[in-house]
Amino acid sequence: MSCSSCGSGGSVPGGCKNHGTCGTGGCNKLTVFDWLSNMELPDGQESFPYVEVRFKNSRKEYFKFNNDLSLKIGDLVATQAQNGHDIGMVTLAGELVRVQMKRKRVKFQDEAFPQIYRIANERDVEKWQNARDREEPMKVRARQIAIELKLKMKISDIEFQGDGSKATFYYTADDRVDFRELIKQYASEFKTRIEMRQIGLRQEAARLGGIGSCGRELCCSTWLTDFRSVTTGAARYQNLSLNPQKLAGQCGKLKCCLNYELDSYLDALSSFPKQNQKLYTHKGTAVCQKVDIFKGIMWYCYEGEWMNWHVLTTDQVHQIVAVNKSGDKVSSIEEYASELIIEEEASFENVVGQDSLTRFDKPKSKRNKRKNRRKPGSNKKETVATVKETPAKKGTQNNRNKNKQRSNTNRNAKSSNNKSPNQNNNASNQKKTGTKGKPQNKRRNNRPKGNSNNKPKDSSN
Repeated sequence: MSCSSCGSGGSVPGGCKNHGTCGTGGCNKLTVFDWLSNMELPDGQESFPYVEVRFKNSRKEYFKFNNDLSLKIGDLVATQAQNGHDIGMVTLAGELVRVQMKRKRVKFQDEAFPQIYRIANERDVEKWQNARDREEPMKVRARQIAIELKLKMKISDIEFQGDGSKATFYYTADDRVDFRELIKQYASEFKTRIEMRQIGLRQEAARLGGIGSCGRELCCSTWLTDFRSVTTGAARYQNLSLNPQKLAGQCGKLKCCLNYELDSYLDALSSFPKQNQKLYTHKGTAVCQKVDIFKGIMWYCYEGEWMNWHVLTTDQVHQIVAVNKSGDKVSSIEEYASELIIEEEASFENVVGQDSLTRFDKPKSKRNKRKNRRKPGSNKKETVATVKETPAKKGTQNNRNKNKQRSNTNRNAKSSNNKSPNQNNNASNQKKTGTKGKPQNKRRNNRPKGNSNNKPKDSSN
């Protein structure tokens, strides 16, 4: 439970410059934005001597303080309790507390109003933190004891008093629970005074908090204080599917947000005809299938032709109903539905074709890329691309050609020196006879490739 600019660490979020009471309402539950914080009181007027103090989760109470204390939002204070004292944090001060007390009908003129003793010192805060650290393991052990006694109840939360003298167990149960034996075991196990307090399922969700199906924090833990009854009729008016898994919140009850837009839906439905109203025509009887409340459109189809729907406005339906009440019938509802047909023009053009559904159906053609390998002694002419060269490039190309010629002459000289005497004799004999040795490999390589069956036909045949 922290805002986007800080991370929660203990009771006060670490790194929060507003002491955990910023105006975003994310650090605390049921936070009230102090829009009067920057306003100063007129001369001679005393500040309102009451403050709002928040304890664990969403429990808040109002306390009176003496004028000697200068309290501000975010201060940890020691407050009056039935036995001992409690530790809480000031969440609201000034004239806005008067407005909140009037809204919640709290009488602040009573003399026996609970008071604030002092600002909490280091010893009080240390004792309070030690008591808070004991709550989670105690809750696990308390649930185990309740299961062993076979009690139909659920321990949802445990809250220690600031001085650690009392622990309040919050539980939920469908029926009355006899927990006399349970309190005895709790007192002997935890060595402290025990108080059992039953709460409803919605109060449990408000205390613990959570994330709703909409992705936001629960309304009951952030700003919703009054829980109104929600019925399935609210879902019917809004044309929602009566699926209990979707309509129920984290508390297991119907979602409170079903009542938020119910009034606007009821106002829009006041001009609609009844959905069970049938339209009688010469072609047949039409029945309503679907309704769009805010657009004022209704879909009708003939009995027996359940797949062909026709769109009608509420005014057109009222006209047909008025004709039917007079005892006549309309020729068909297509005459009224044809007036609503609007040709929609495409706002874009598919130039690239990336939206085609069949673009992956045709496999890509595999191109056989064969490299032309030069064979020794082949008489094939190589095609050379002629490129216009600049004078600077021509000079570099001529130098390269000269270097190649020099390297070839050097290789030929070395090869002639390294020839064996037998090879020299063969060469001299060839010069005398005038014949030249023709290698057989070149003849084989120069033969035309093709099928052996393609022989020339005889002219005689």
